[in-house]
Amino acid sequence: MENFVLKRRVVVTGLGLVTPVGNSVETTWAALAAGKSGADYIKKFDTEKFSVRFACEVKDFNPLDYVEKKEARKMGAFIHYAIAASQEAVSDSGLEINDEISENVGTYISSGIGDFWAIEREHEKLLKDGPGRVSPFFIPSAIVNLASGQVSIRHNAKGPNSATATACSAGAHAIGDSFKIIQRGDADAMICGGAESAITPMSVAGFAALRALSTRNDDPQHASRPFELHRDGFVIGEGAGILILEELDFARRRDARIYAEVVGYGMTGDAFHITMPDDSGSGAVRVMQKALSDARVDPKEVVYINAHGTSTPYNDKFETMAIKKTFGERAYQIAISSTKSMTGHLLGAAGGVEGVFSVLSIHRNLLLPTINYETPDSECDLDYIPNQAREAKVKYVLSNSFGFGGTNAALLFKRYEE
Repeated sequence: MENFVLKRRVVVTGLGLVTPVGNSVETTWAALAAGKSGADYIKKFDTEKFSVRFACEVKDFNPLDYVEKKEARKMGAFIHYAIAASQEAVSDSGLEINDEISENVGTYISSGIGDFWAIEREHEKLLKDGPGRVSPFFIPSAIVNLASGQVSIRHNAKGPNSATATACSAGAHAIGDSFKIIQRGDADAMICGGAESAITPMSVAGFAALRALSTRNDDPQHASRPFELHRDGFVIGEGAGILILEELDFARRRDARIYAEVVGYGMTGDAFHITMPDDSGSGAVRVMQKALSDARVDPKEVVYINAHGTSTPYNDKFETMAIKKTFGERAYQIAISSTKSMTGHLLGAAGGVEGVFSVLSIHRNLLLPTINYETPDSECDLDYIPNQAREAKVKYVLSNSFGFGGTNAALLFKRYEE
């Protein structure tokens, strides 16, 4: 007889965002629902000599609204964003992390890069003025896990404290791993997601050298165009997306408002190439299948996918191929959108912000659009919700994240039912 272990149910009770189109959940959602792009010319540094001069920067953000000035100087911008989004998410959830529960509340906030600004700034000091001028706060301002560490300190969360640096899958891995941590009983609640701030001279130059970025310097607002025939690369973005996950009975006991349930998580590796996705779509197919299998959900029940959809020629082609292989002919009945058309690609924060978007799509009965969709590509021939948001009540949402090095994650969210 097969052993059956009853898994603890995990629900989403709080959401927080800092994005290129808004510094809160409500401002971001309103912008996305209206199809607004966050792309513009880079303000953070002089781009005169750069082949790419635009990005999706966070705008009008003041870290001193969240952190004291003395402390803010010890942190990279990605940490500022994580603190702000976490503060909104915890407040939204109504979760009071007192001494009684603190050891069962954890943090898991990932980043692909950490703080490139600190690395570039302190390296310049080293070369110009010598090692004695390097800041003692350089390392804790830059390393990836300090977003999670700083949030845990601020919220007295003494449970699991972790982070991954799995490139563009990092935020999704943080949510999925947190789901499993709660499911197996190692925590009752997790503050989880991703944060990134890598719009720096070195980063932009590096991604441009890879030919990964769009070069539409004459028209930044229309540069990110996932699945569209004339796409030519992604637009780098920044920000943070945080979810509060809780074990169902833990949330019920405090009468928490529940946005949705997390029911499936998959992770796979392409074992193919350092930057290019698997040209057979195998890794993407298997990660979606694993998320569905984990949830014991028939693929026929999925009617909406928040795609990875980077606006690069190969990613969008192979993700489309993988969706077809996973869902067969039903792929043509599935609504798909890439919110990166509006936010740009937030790298390690992408899975976090797109996790928030996926949950809100269920909760608010609205599927976000893929903007800048003008000319269809014969190799990308599915329903990408072109240009206009679509009202729809969906039960399941699948969210895909694929990263350099062939690291893949898929999350399956479900409309909450008693």
